[in-house]
Amino acid sequence: MSRAIVIGGGLGGMLAAAVLAEHADVTVIEADTLPDQPAARRGLPQSPHNHMLLGGGADALDELLPGTMSMLYAAGAHRLLMADGLLTLSAQGWFRRPSQVAADDPYVVGCSRDLLDHVIRRQVASRHPSVTILQGAQVVGLTGSRDRVSGVRTSRDGGAGVEQADFVVDATGSRSRAPQWLAELGCPQVTESFVDPKLAYAGRIYQAPAGAGDRIPGVLIQPEPATGKPGRGAAFMPQENGRWIVSLMGTYGGTPSTEENEFLAFAQSLRDPLIADLIRMATPVSPIRGARGLANRRRNFHQVPLPDGFLAVADSVMALSPNYATGMTLAGLEMLRLRAQLRSGGLAPGLGSRVQRAIAHLCKQPWAMATTTDCLFPGAETNINMRGAAKQQRMAAKFTRVAAENPTVLRAIYQMATLTGSQRDLMRPSIMTAALRGPRQPALESQQAIRQFPELSDLLTGQSVATEGNVG
Repeated sequence: MSRAIVIGGGLGGMLAAAVLAEHADVTVIEADTLPDQPAARRGLPQSPHNHMLLGGGADALDELLPGTMSMLYAAGAHRLLMADGLLTLSAQGWFRRPSQVAADDPYVVGCSRDLLDHVIRRQVASRHPSVTILQGAQVVGLTGSRDRVSGVRTSRDGGAGVEQADFVVDATGSRSRAPQWLAELGCPQVTESFVDPKLAYAGRIYQAPAGAGDRIPGVLIQPEPATGKPGRGAAFMPQENGRWIVSLMGTYGGTPSTEENEFLAFAQSLRDPLIADLIRMATPVSPIRGARGLANRRRNFHQVPLPDGFLAVADSVMALSPNYATGMTLAGLEMLRLRAQLRSGGLAPGLGSRVQRAIAHLCKQPWAMATTTDCLFPGAETNINMRGAAKQQRMAAKFTRVAAENPTVLRAIYQMATLTGSQRDLMRPSIMTAALRGPRQPALESQQAIRQFPELSDLLTGQSVATEGNVG
């Protein structure tokens, strides 16, 4: 039987292993020791921060590993309809909560990254017991030639080794060294595009106050681009075990601090103090953790001839600012493309290049969404031509302002945001007409927006009542 190697045992790597296991013996090579329970690990320093699994990614996980979402919900993950389970302050104002929602409306899943990775590992182990995980080993290079990759060079316990393979997948993430490894085989240099608004995060986990219940919505305060001021925002999301996670974010000149006496002050100083009001009621259960180096980066593997038997996936290809929450979802969608190609032709020559092009196509829309916004913050740096970004942002602002009051436009925008739809959905005549006509109602005031969610309003006024069940 053929043999495949996956470099990296994170979410993308484990999904790749699950897909390849239908066609090959698979070895996952992971530098860390992977925990047996939901827990942080050294190689995933961003795990303590807020992670949202978009609806498109949740659907992909259930296709790749059936039953995954049921396991997550049973462990306490929250399924939040974006229009009904999130209170959002966009750059153009508060979104109205629709009077009617449907079960298939765009949604996100809120849970810790540790829980999500744990469930994925359990699923792969139970469904594909032939997958072997080699822990505590580092890949230091590829073997083969510029025409074909034949395996990897490893380092473990101070000793060097070689692992042979018919197919190698790089799932090492944003710190991938694959471009260097390919260059060592004589391949053309893989270029990298970036847009860096100098975004930084500060995050903390809280125990929700007694009586908060499970139906408290997530709260998003989105940064405002193109104002000449730093982008500053925050995300508040329910987690498993009655916990909340809060992430404060800011671009160059407006980044949040991890100092105890400045964390709450930053939340209080945002366009609305709602998240500050919520965390005053809660009990901190973690330190304040920071994260920097969160630029949008895309490695253009698809633009050069790659050796047969090689594929780069997930954050090794494109890592966007976590503000857009696309990383895990794109990993799932990419693995659906890999599975389709494998089922049609197996590990035939040209597999890697075909899937690499498919991944590039998947990345196109999220890349455009993120970079046309982030290049407009003061101090942003980029190595690509971003002419036209301001015009695109003005058009996006028109759609967003109308979406704040129009459920049809809001659904189309949320479909695009959750990667269950595309920009073409916004071009439908009814939506274009609504956007060109402009808003028909006054923008919501803060208290009006909060009162749309009685559970939240009651909690803030000290009249909370316990409720059961997850939003959505």
